[in-house]
Amino acid sequence: MKKYEALYIFVGITKDDALEACLEKAAAEITKLGGNIISSESLGKRTFSRQLSKRDSGVYVKVVFELDPLKVVELVNRYRLVEDVFRVQILAIDERREAKLAAERAARAERQAKKDAAAGETQNV
Repeated sequence: MKKYEALYIFVGITKDDALEACLEKAAAEITKLGGNIISSESLGKRTFSRQLSKRDSGVYVKVVFELDPLKVVELVNRYRLVEDVFRVQILAIDERREAKLAAERAARAERQAKKDAAAGETQNV
């Protein structure tokens, strides 16, 4: 199983309940193929830079999941049949890159903490 990140665009959704139902349908397609949903995050409603298929805005949702690499093409083909999914983009997550970014974030947070501690000491003196 490999980790993937999918960006979904749902159009014609006005309420959060409808978004949850659409997201459940999309997640069901992943689980039908033997995948696991790791996390999901709604990025909100955004306006397209130009009109697409007579639509001018959509709700963006990012989902991280695990799936067998041989089943990704089948997953994309299934999404073509689901009317609720306007667009989907699936990218493989590079584990080495993610580990490096996490290490950089931790180092940056440590430097900031040291900087804040030094600034606090100078104010107390």
